[in-house]
Amino acid sequence: MLALLGNILWLIFGGFLSGLGYIIGGIGLCLTIVGIPFGIQSIKLGFGTFVPFGKEVVEHEEAGSCLRLGFDVIWLVFFGWEIALLHLLHAVLLAITIIGIPFAWQHVKLIPLSLLPLGRELRKVD
Repeated sequence: MLALLGNILWLIFGGFLSGLGYIIGGIGLCLTIVGIPFGIQSIKLGFGTFVPFGKEVVEHEEAGSCLRLGFDVIWLVFFGWEIALLHLLHAVLLAITIIGIPFAWQHVKLIPLSLLPLGRELRKVD
């Protein structure tokens, strides 16, 4: 119940725009043949960003494969560091207030996922 309330407040106070930014960027990347794997991952990140409360970052066993590692490096150089920096900035701004600390924690949770997204996802905590 607490996760549901957190997700509703998250969507109202900026989470919807964050997720929408990932999805729009992913659609733009999918317009090119080379960008399709990155676009699909960006869209998955967008849907995960809509409801981050009650979820944790899970790494798949094939996350360390050579192909995914190469794609992660390309993602990190061209997109990941900027997105991670924005999540960090939002986390710092939210952590200034006591009320914003849970939301800041969600941004901190999204930083590793935005840096190296291939082979990782947000999954519901059991």
